[in-house]
Amino acid sequence: MTDERGQVCDELIGPDEPELTCEECFEQLDRYVDVALADRDPDRAVPGMRAHLVGCPACREDHDSLLEYARGAGPTPPPSS
Repeated sequence: MTDERGQVCDELIGPDEPELTCEECFEQLDRYVDVALADRDPDRAVPGMRAHLVGCPACREDHDSLLEYARGAGPTPPPSS
């Protein structure tokens, strides 16, 4: 089976472990990303998030976008005078 077909099957079947709903994911996404960026275990901090992200393309896209933004966001330089 190709990787793409396997991913589609995983999305249809769902995870073997508990998973968050989209609403719960949205509520916890900032925390999950913050913990990951702090080099701590985000899956321990927010159980069920990874399983949800594997099966939900919309939430996975939100996660990836937020993570990319947060990685690029550093201290804001002071305004020029």
